[in-house]
Amino acid sequence: MDTVISVKNVSKQYRLGQVGTKSLAHDFNRFWYRIRGKEDPYLKVGDTNNRAVAANSDYVWALKDLNFDIKKGDTVGIIGKNGAGKSTLLKLLSRVTAPSVGTIDIKGRLAPLLEVGTGFHPELTGRENIFLNGAILGMTKKEIKAKFDEIVWFSGVERYIDTPVKRYSSGMYVRLAFAVAAHLESEILIVDEVLAVGDLEFQKKCLGKMKDVSEHGRTVLFVSHSMPSIQSLCKSAIWLENGTLKQVGTSQEIIDSYTSYASTMAEGDNSWHCEPFNEEDVENIKLVSIKMQSENSDAIRMGDDLICKVRVFVKKIDPTYQLAMIMTNNYGMLITMMFNTDYGVTLNFKEGYNDVLVRVASPNLLPGIFKINFYLQYNFGVQVYDKVEDKISFEYEISDVLGTGVPLLPNRGLKWYNVKYQVSN
Repeated sequence: MDTVISVKNVSKQYRLGQVGTKSLAHDFNRFWYRIRGKEDPYLKVGDTNNRAVAANSDYVWALKDLNFDIKKGDTVGIIGKNGAGKSTLLKLLSRVTAPSVGTIDIKGRLAPLLEVGTGFHPELTGRENIFLNGAILGMTKKEIKAKFDEIVWFSGVERYIDTPVKRYSSGMYVRLAFAVAAHLESEILIVDEVLAVGDLEFQKKCLGKMKDVSEHGRTVLFVSHSMPSIQSLCKSAIWLENGTLKQVGTSQEIIDSYTSYASTMAEGDNSWHCEPFNEEDVENIKLVSIKMQSENSDAIRMGDDLICKVRVFVKKIDPTYQLAMIMTNNYGMLITMMFNTDYGVTLNFKEGYNDVLVRVASPNLLPGIFKINFYLQYNFGVQVYDKVEDKISFEYEISDVLGTGVPLLPNRGLKWYNVKYQVSN
């Protein structure tokens, strides 16, 4: 089978906080090396793409030494935690940006769907943007006209097709953007998290369309945190970790390895304590410690209340403080986002150390690994005073939550309580 994408020794480097070098000395040094036929000197330095550690260099490798081939007709899932380099890889493949090192060879027309509404003009109508976006993606006017009715039907925005897209919701935006890209007669379709937006009906349409595209011998690259979607759509998968190629194989092999790895990484991280700090250096408020636990033991089992003990140090009293708690599963998919203000609670802090006890009664979760990020902020993130990200995780364990003497197995799915059965003969 023909190779349509070949990635050889590809790396991508960025300078932190800058576009390009923004330094005359660095630019001159690069020019001097380039005219002598030598490698860029700044490609020899830089941290790996690991968000969990502080940077020791002005440069970071978003991707490092990637090598893989994709055959014609392959459906390939790309997985990895947030910040692993998935979107950067797709931008390189889509030629939005160029690799710092290495080569990428692509055979065939490519249709990328990287960001919602890329190439849309907010003042133009949906109809006008179909022609504009289609032209940007390489479709001729004749092709767009031939597929126009199908694109509009697929997007589900027929009623608003002559309305400026600036009045569209984000869901309508992504529907129309995906519809245009998916109907381009391209050999390669690249999709970045399109299923994160839209209702269940639209998600099923997206998966169905991508399956249809792949069954007609075209190649699909699909980035998603949804392992069931990767499993049902993709034959093979690529796992990225901190900008490096962790593993390539069948989708089931990669999902099993990734799930096992995520579970291992999450063990024992149900508490966090900040480094020693000087109270005088705190400007407003600071997170000091966090502890996740069950009421009865350190283990958190199905049916138990989820209890979060958060200690904060308050320098400046302000009734507008918000404590945000964002929970994801071990694939990075959002489970819930909670604010104290959602429940009409004001954090009546006093100066000094304060303890906040957050109790979630019998959370409706299946067994698995979950991560929680905490934020002390104002007005839903307009201003963030302090945050703890990627530090807290816990395992929600199987238990006899129904009191039948048999633990509720994870493959049984969610259960409703107070269900009655009546048998008539």
